[in-house]
Amino acid sequence: MLPFKLIYSHDYFLPIGEHVFQAEKYRRVHDQLIADHVAEPSDFVNPEPASDQDVLLVHIPQYVQKLKNGNLSAREEQEMEVPYSPELVRAFWLAAGGSILAAEHALRDRLAVNIGGGFHHAFPDHGEGFCMINDVAIAVRRMQRDSKIRTAMIVDCDVHHGNGTAAIFAGTRTPRDPLPSTSAPALGSASRPAPRGKMRHGHAGDVFTISLHQRNNYPAWKPHSSIDVDLPDGTGDDDYLAWLDNALSSGLRQFEPDLICYIAGADPYQQDQLGGLELSVEGLKRRDELVFRVAKARNIPLMVTYAGGYAARVEDTVRIHCNTVIAAKEVFD
Repeated sequence: MLPFKLIYSHDYFLPIGEHVFQAEKYRRVHDQLIADHVAEPSDFVNPEPASDQDVLLVHIPQYVQKLKNGNLSAREEQEMEVPYSPELVRAFWLAAGGSILAAEHALRDRLAVNIGGGFHHAFPDHGEGFCMINDVAIAVRRMQRDSKIRTAMIVDCDVHHGNGTAAIFAGTRTPRDPLPSTSAPALGSASRPAPRGKMRHGHAGDVFTISLHQRNNYPAWKPHSSIDVDLPDGTGDDDYLAWLDNALSSGLRQFEPDLICYIAGADPYQQDQLGGLELSVEGLKRRDELVFRVAKARNIPLMVTYAGGYAARVEDTVRIHCNTVIAAKEVFD
């Protein structure tokens, strides 16, 4: 038995037809974890859908009504990049309920993993980039509303910038000048210069957001997070991990979260169809281990969501997502 819970429903499947977003991955991750004896059926907890009141903690009433009534304009559906259906609305409400449940279990058990979620491109008034509503933001606001936390930190390691999350929690942040990495020796040498990444800092409100992403990738407009790490094309394992370590250290010097929400995207993978970074499967597992070790050392509850993963072979995406659970087991067991 795992020392933490995995949040999952067979209804996580997104009814979007043939699509670069491989919606079958959730079921395959669940089945693989059991087949490999990483998890037992008793480790999984079935979520309930978020309520409309939960969703309205983040999204404006007009947008929620459009989703519930099927009144999206053609442009709004095009921005979302997935075909609208009432079944899809139910699936996203369920994913948000899963992230709420993961946050609750993380506060109780120190860690929980939602085998889904991480829809970080959704804004308060519209969806983008395969994301209808922002489940992590909803979970954070629900925990704050219920006085279970005061502050939260979102660590977004999807290959794409977390634009919706950054906008939702923008508050009174103002951009600062780029700061160099304090881990510069790890980022390059005389024979191998460091990549020209940038770390941009901004002030934080009650939610501190970190986005570690490929600079030259979706979305074109990247609102300021509390910390943005803009990585150049082709960034590999060691450089990525050095930037992540620096971002976590910098963020936790500035901010004391009651909960960390980790968006563990599989799309920094070197063979991802929508990414341009060069992380290996093992490098992505090391990334997960780093986040888990930092949270454990500081005794900060950690909830995990999965976000993107678009490898040509769905088996690679499934392996990367399974490794996130394996890394958590190794660090917290």
